[in-house]
Amino acid sequence: TGVVPFVALLLLQRRPVAGRALLMTGSGCPGHGLCRSNVQEQTRRQVALLNATAQDLFSLYLKCQGEPFSSETDKLCNPSGVFFPAFRINRTSERKEVMVAMYKLFAFLNASLGNITRDQEELNPTAKELLDRLHNTTKTTRGLISNLTCLLCKNYNVFQVDVSYGESSKGKSAFKKKQQGCQVLRKYVQVIAQAARVLLPHLSPS
Repeated sequence: TGVVPFVALLLLQRRPVAGRALLMTGSGCPGHGLCRSNVQEQTRRQVALLNATAQDLFSLYLKCQGEPFSSETDKLCNPSGVFFPAFRINRTSERKEVMVAMYKLFAFLNASLGNITRDQEELNPTAKELLDRLHNTTKTTRGLISNLTCLLCKNYNVFQVDVSYGESSKGKSAFKKKQQGCQVLRKYVQVIAQAARVLLPHLSPS
């Protein structure tokens, strides 16, 4: 599954912050031994899986938060003010540019999922299905980051990527924690669909 990157999850910050993710230790990429032979296909499957399960995760999250989130979803979960890494990539973009943008997106998402999972463990400790979904999504996201790491190193000798992480919910009220998770997951549904449309053609067997 490649080398798990060092991603500093700056969850104690109150505002979006920037950082540099070192995809691996040392001054460069260790070479072709980093990736498994099927890493490209595995990456494609991970992106497809995240895209296929995003809406269900959001729906389940809403259900577990109760009112008023179920009846006022459009108002309370409007993601317009939610920070997400800019994703100005399309199908004609260079593959390297796509891979770097994807790394930034999923590093951000990994940190956000950690934030949401921590809050739900506190607020809804008996919501086993939701917590399992969050943990499984996080596991897939980490595997995807690992595979993007090895593809960036193997194909482009990229071993550092500037990344941004979202706002932490620590110290907020229970309602605000629920709302922030709701907004982030709704934005995730939109962004992962776009990411899948762009990335999957780049990962298809040539």
